[in-house]
This record gives sequence, structure tokens and C-alpha cells, in this order.
Amino acid sequence: MKGKIIRMLLVGFIIVFLSACIDSAGKTSNDKEEATGGENVVNIGYSGPLSGAAAYYGENTLNGLEMAVEEINEQGFEVDGKTYKLNLIAYDDKYLPNETAANARRLVQEDDTPVVFTPHSGGIAALQVFNEQENFLIGAYSSEPAITEAGNELTVRIPPSYDGYLEPFTNYAMENFGNKLAALPPVTQYGKDWAEAIKPYWEKAGGEVVHESAIDFSKDTDFFTFLTNALESNPDVLFIGGPSEPTAKVAQQARDLGFEGGFIVMDQAKLDEMKNVTGSYEPLEGSIGTIPLINANYPGTEEFVKKYQEKYNKDPGSEAGFHYLSMYIFVEAMKAAGNVEDATVIREHIQDGLESLPEEKKVYEIEKIDENGGFEINTQYGAVEGGKVVPVSGD
Repeated sequence: MKGKIIRMLLVGFIIVFLSACIDSAGKTSNDKEEATGGENVVNIGYSGPLSGAAAYYGENTLNGLEMAVEEINEQGFEVDGKTYKLNLIAYDDKYLPNETAANARRLVQEDDTPVVFTPHSGGIAALQVFNEQENFLIGAYSSEPAITEAGNELTVRIPPSYDGYLEPFTNYAMENFGNKLAALPPVTQYGKDWAEAIKPYWEKAGGEVVHESAIDFSKDTDFFTFLTNALESNPDVLFIGGPSEPTAKVAQQARDLGFEGGFIVMDQAKLDEMKNVTGSYEPLEGSIGTIPLINANYPGTEEFVKKYQEKYNKDPGSEAGFHYLSMYIFVEAMKAAGNVEDATVIREHIQDGLESLPEEKKVYEIEKIDENGGFEINTQYGAVEGGKVVPVSGD
């Protein structure tokens, strides 16, 4: 009898203990206000590469979001008579689409995130399999055209599609260096798609693709063999890209091997970040790519660059600027929608969010969101000439 009483007391204690744990840590979305000390909170999700070869890139995307969230939370924002603050929840996916999907499911199911940002096309494609069914918006940071061509109604593609770069990049490289191209894209789906777009465009413009091989930046750190094989075909131009750091190393090693031609740089890699790796713009002379944000002249660029430099002690890349801007756009859309939870309703008001955006937050000029969910942006290009980045016309 004594043992039975002890067991009953233990069971009762466990039940009380578990109830207390559930009450303090197991709040549902309906209990957010109570769980956060009286504040209304909107959770925002992020899944990106925070370790591995693309960690620097992932860190920059996350910095832009964090900076916007901190600014917005200084005052909060009002939706339907209530003041809200944002809570950014970030997970590392190591640039692996299956990890992106797992992270997003966790963010949506455990944290009720109406928006999940991810900065790579493989991860975006993985989320598009189920985001409409689970009703969350994808903040898609990739210039891959297939992202919006997929017809996913809850995807917002943030940067401009890379097919807009084909003409200006090809024209510049051919006019300045010649018509023989060697393609060394990254092995990612994004890299493959970029290569499959530029090769026929290059040939249609009268050029010749003399070599192609893909680089796996997650495995390869020395590119000597790739470059030696490519340079044996005597190219005038190398098509390179991926995260800025390894892309810069490819360019530097190409120069070390005696390559004197030009570089077409995929839009993921940033010329200013590559210069930080090479030590100067000299090895990058003749490169054509997207213009660094510090060289752009959009309405809100100067203020953003200054604040970013003060906070992170470095120049911001375009990925930081775009994520900062996008967070503000999503918040303005929530305000216009009168809703912070329903991704479908928020998506319907993205254009309203664009139109309500304060001028000083326009790090880039986004005129509208098109019918497929892509931001239409007044794009600027840049080339390295004489040891510095100069604007290049898209004509």
C-alpha cells in the first residue's frame, strides 16, 4: 500500500510539472501576446547558408533582415488597431534544399511564420512544393526566372531575373575582349540554369562557347585544374560566379595562370566583395556584373550604406540591401492588408506595400510586382575599368 501511494504521488507530481512546462513554454499562436509580456509579435522565418562555403553570403542576407527588424521594432507597426513587433527566427540550411524544406516546416508549424525568406534557388524550389498548401509566403532571393515561371501564387521574387543581364553582359564582354567564352559556373541548379541561358545567347550574338565545366564550391577550394583545362581552349572571356569569396579566388587563380581576358560575373557574386578577397580591383579588371550597392544612386542607398557600415563595420552587398528593403515592403503590405497572419491576404497587398514605402527606405527602386510575383527593378550594371567600378549602360 505504501508503494502504491508513493507511485500515485509521483504521477501527480509529474502531471503538475508537465502542466507547468506546457503553460510557460507551449504557447500557441493565440497566446502570443501573453507569452511575450503583452506585446503582439509577428514571427518572420529565414533559412539560408550560415556555414560552409556560402556562409558569408548567407550572413549578408541575414544582416539586411536583422537591421530592418531592429529599426521597425523601435516603434513597432500598427495593424488593425494593434501595435506589433517582429521576431526574426533564422536557421542554417548549409545551402542544401532538403535542409531548407525541413527548416521551413519547423518555422511554419512551430512558429506560425507567415513569411519565410531563403536566398538560393534550390531552397526556394523545395519550398514551392508545399508553401501554398501550408499558406506561407516565400521571400525568394534569387534571380532564377523559373522561380516565378512556376506559377506559385505565394512566392515573391526579390531581385530582378538574370535573363535581363544576358544582353548587357554579353555586349560588354564581346566588344572589349572577343567572342570566345569558357563557362565555369557553380554546380548548383542556379549555376546550371545561368549557364544554360548565357551559352545560347552568346552563340546567337556571334560568339563561340569553347569550354564548359562546373565547380562545386562545397568541395573544391583549389581551382587550378578547372582553370588549366579552360585556358587550354584560349578563351577571351570567362563566365564565373557563385558566392563572392570563392568566385574571387577563381578570378585570382585565372590571372595567376596568365589569363588576360574579361570576366562575366554571375549576379550572386559582388564585385566589391570579390575585391575584398583579391586585395584590389586589379585582378578583376574587365569584369562585368551587377553594380555594387555602394556605387549605386537609388533614393535610399546613401542612408542605408552609412547605417550598415556603422553597424557591421563593412560595406553592404546588394543582398543585404534587398533583404532590408523587402522586410519593410512586407510590413507595409501587412499594414495595408490589415492582417499579419494570412499569407494569401498579405500577398494581395504587396503592391500597396511598394506604394506606401517611405522614400528613405528605397535602397532600390522597385516600381511594381508583376503578375507572376517578381519585383520589377530599375537595374544598374557595373564594370571594373582602370582599377575601379564604373556604371555601364544596359543598351
